[in-house]
Amino acid sequence: MAHFIDRRLNGKNKNTVNRQRFIKRYKRQIKEAVSDAIAKRSVTDVETGENISIPSRDMQEPIFHQGKGGKRDMVHPGNDQFSQGDRIKRPLGGQGQGGGEGDASDSGEGQDDFVFSISKDEYLDLLFEDLALPNLKQNQLNKLVQMKTHRAGYSNDGVPSNIDIVRSLQGSVARRIAMTAGKKRQLAELEQKLAELTKNKKDNQSEIALLEKEIEQLKNKIATVPFIDTFDLRFRNYEKRPEPSSKAVMFCLMDVSGSMDQATKETAKRFYILLYLFLTRTYKDIEVVYIRHHTQAKEVDEHEFFYSQETGGTIVSSALKLMDEIIKERYDSEQWNIYAAQASDGDNWADDSPQCSDWLTNKILPVTRYYAYIEITTRAHQSLWREYQVLADTHENFAIQHIKSVEDIYPIFRELFKKDTTADVA
Repeated sequence: MAHFIDRRLNGKNKNTVNRQRFIKRYKRQIKEAVSDAIAKRSVTDVETGENISIPSRDMQEPIFHQGKGGKRDMVHPGNDQFSQGDRIKRPLGGQGQGGGEGDASDSGEGQDDFVFSISKDEYLDLLFEDLALPNLKQNQLNKLVQMKTHRAGYSNDGVPSNIDIVRSLQGSVARRIAMTAGKKRQLAELEQKLAELTKNKKDNQSEIALLEKEIEQLKNKIATVPFIDTFDLRFRNYEKRPEPSSKAVMFCLMDVSGSMDQATKETAKRFYILLYLFLTRTYKDIEVVYIRHHTQAKEVDEHEFFYSQETGGTIVSSALKLMDEIIKERYDSEQWNIYAAQASDGDNWADDSPQCSDWLTNKILPVTRYYAYIEITTRAHQSLWREYQVLADTHENFAIQHIKSVEDIYPIFRELFKKDTTADVA
């Protein structure tokens, strides 16, 4: 068997090219591994890449070898144990008949999977490859700009609290120097002349008296210059400039009653991860608030949010009320861009669904940029969906979608946040 080995030295950036070639060649296997890795990550974990494993059987390379060729005669042994259609039993475990998978090795180690590390950018590119990153609607983009106060030099007018003492004193010194410099030079000349006349005091008494009077007048003029004047005062000036808002809060609401199994929660988790990744490309600082509910709502951490299990019924309005309380207490809508995503299997107490609609209309939607509701179920829609459908038809910042399986997440996410092309045309 002949093996061809490339021993040429690596050129500049050749490793990078080979890495991209490897990702391209095994993209299907890597994308499947990335998709599986989403469920293991935290919602806010976007600072690192991912270690993914590819089964070694998917990476077998073709090899060149020499065939026997030519004419040859072969005698195959006969089969005295099996006939066509017989079922063959699985070999038993033991020496010489191992049932495990993987390659044998004389060093005591085998390789079942190939572990490959991808960077943060490669991870996001693979995650969003088939998904055009959604854009906010045009009327939402206009609200991303807010006015902030900035220093803008100094002013001659202002309130006493903004007065700059150092700048004012510097102006005072400059003014006094400008107003008295000429007089002080003249005073020095007169005093020098007076000193010369006093040497012969008897012959110059009249001139000495005039000089002393003139010197006294100059000193009085210099003394009358005020130490500080209103003209010297300088005030710190401020002005407001438009700046894109960089703070956002993402509310995650989810039903954790007995009807929500772990598979449904994992589906919701993937949707929350996509929403968080989208927001990180628009905002600098993002906080995440987790609110779980059954008959009562509670703010929890991420682990309890996704992995706790409760029994009993479902009252969705309890979560909306708690969200409103948290917004009023910690997230002023004038300073924060508020987003919310609610996941549920559609179960809710029938009398509570109209209350959810009223609470969203009057409290939540007026202060949120966007509110998305996903219903993860294969059953028929119930009262909560019907109430939310009316809200989606009347509010541009509210949207609902139905997810039946994990494969629906990317298309549904794109549908929820797709760009409104009609607004651009208009």
